[in-house]
Amino acid sequence: MRCRIVCGSNEVTKVRQTITRLADAVIQGVPLSREDAQKLAALNSGVLPDLFASASRIRGHFRKNTVDICSIINAKSGACSEDCRYCAQSSHYHTDAPVYPLVDIARMEEAASTARRNGARRFCIVTSGRGIDDDEDLRNIGRGIERVAAVGLSPCATLGALTRDQLRYLRDAGLKRYHHNIETSREYFPEICSTHSFDERLGLLREAQDLGLSVCSGGILGMGESMADRVSMAFTLRDLAVDSVPLNLLMPIEGTPLGAVAPIPPLQALHAIALFRFILPSREIRICGGRGSALGQLHPMIFLAGADGFMIGNYLTRTGLAPEDDLKMLRDLGLEPLS
Repeated sequence: MRCRIVCGSNEVTKVRQTITRLADAVIQGVPLSREDAQKLAALNSGVLPDLFASASRIRGHFRKNTVDICSIINAKSGACSEDCRYCAQSSHYHTDAPVYPLVDIARMEEAASTARRNGARRFCIVTSGRGIDDDEDLRNIGRGIERVAAVGLSPCATLGALTRDQLRYLRDAGLKRYHHNIETSREYFPEICSTHSFDERLGLLREAQDLGLSVCSGGILGMGESMADRVSMAFTLRDLAVDSVPLNLLMPIEGTPLGAVAPIPPLQALHAIALFRFILPSREIRICGGRGSALGQLHPMIFLAGADGFMIGNYLTRTGLAPEDDLKMLRDLGLEPLS
């Protein structure tokens, strides 16, 4: 028994040394290999505190002690033709999600003003649907982008599969960043959506980048994917050189095919966040939908696991955490919101 304890202790020490060595290399500019990422993905819970500490060190080196806060408006809700299996707004499923057309420009401006008072730096206009097929809607979104900028926030948009001309129009209206999630790994994507392909999503992101837009792309954790899928998703995002990586934690919605999926365990979610920081050391990693409900009392640990941003306020069809509680959390952690 004594030998087993000593040997086990020696093995744990070696694992801890490996985590530290990999973090040192990442900080020195050496990209994490897929092989090493899979090793980190396979770590057991006993050494996760060491992984989190190293991920936090990487975050501190590349992102300093600051937090990037964003907020959104669900500017057009429901009746989406796509069959994403997690989504309350898909017309393929029966949920309690509201259905309404594009809100007016004054409502966009009002929501942006509220977001700024809540400490947000970025504000995203989000619409349901495959894309924007109404020219008047596109023009009104362009005007909304102008209002968001006038409020003092950086305008973002999530509008589905836009054409190059539509992206250019919004860029010229003042759009700074386009958001379009890849959702999961290439390998697991067919389990999540069948009405469009993974490559279509990648193509749109490249189109936005080609037009000079910053791009924001991530996905959802806890849809039944494996840790290997999460690693694969992170490497796809690294290959795309995205600027911001939003990670959502599945909020199972009754009426959708994933409505009965058990929530992702908090430590597993934090493990994934740390992996993304190791793989994407210099990128914004923001935690968005589901962070409060999935992580519970461990919620503040998102930053200790490597995140450097989050979404404040409500989500698309669900209520978020109270903004004043989020801002207090940052103060308690000694973190500074970017302005």
